[in-house]
Amino acid sequence: MSSVSDTASSVPRSSGGIGFFERYLSVWVALCIVSGIALGHYFPEPFKSLGRMEIARVNVPVGILIWVMIIPMLLKIDFRAIHQVSAHWRGIGVTLLVNWALKPFSMALLAWIFIRHVFAPWLPPEQLDSYVAGLILLAAAPCTAMVFVWSQLARGDPYFTLSQVALNDTIMIVAFAPIVALLLGLSSITVPWDTLLTSVGLYIVVPVIIAQAWRGACLRRGDAALERTLQRLQPWGIGALLLTLVLLFGFQGEQVLEQPLIIVMLAVPIIIQVYFNSGLRVLRP
Repeated sequence: MSSVSDTASSVPRSSGGIGFFERYLSVWVALCIVSGIALGHYFPEPFKSLGRMEIARVNVPVGILIWVMIIPMLLKIDFRAIHQVSAHWRGIGVTLLVNWALKPFSMALLAWIFIRHVFAPWLPPEQLDSYVAGLILLAAAPCTAMVFVWSQLARGDPYFTLSQVALNDTIMIVAFAPIVALLLGLSSITVPWDTLLTSVGLYIVVPVIIAQAWRGACLRRGDAALERTLQRLQPWGIGALLLTLVLLFGFQGEQVLEQPLIIVMLAVPIIIQVYFNSGLRVLRP
């Protein structure tokens, strides 16, 4: 079973465009961010209690929500689609170049320029390493879950999306920790290997294994069983995404309101990189 049609037969078909909720996802995201900041400011103790629930500095409630969010998306991935790379080599080549050769390293450079130098006089000196590390981690972690959402919004080729995500996730399993460790080391930041390896295991390896085992069990009952499972899980995945935003911004609610200028300064390198990366993708051959 090596033909494209073999893999395509196991790809769930969407019976209609995206729904009202998904269409206005950016609105719900903004509301969750505002809600999280407000709740974290007015009810700090519950969020502090949740924030202290950690394993190797990985927050357990957020980890559980990320599982609920990404496993439904990972169920859509058929790793046999990797053989389709040759049919889309230009587009996939640009994506991999940006994600793994440019994005983490360009963010490390931007963090060095803006955090260490341009904005350094206005940032807390004891927090500079944390800000740099956070920006590097953000850049080195491609968002698998949202790729499917944006592909649907743009009416993209589902098989190209599938093969791209499958290859990207395979690379992420082995490349994320070494790249982050290298960049943190170059930035003179102590490499938290326990956190890196725990994050890779909890957020990549384990969810992929669970999703592929679940996918196989569904497909043994037919494509319709997988489609029904995905439909049932979709609200849970989106709900987990929004609740994750509430928690993350709730953890930092007081800091966001007390130091809004810091948020603006941290947003500068992120915005520059978003436009830089988007420009590279537009210019692909």
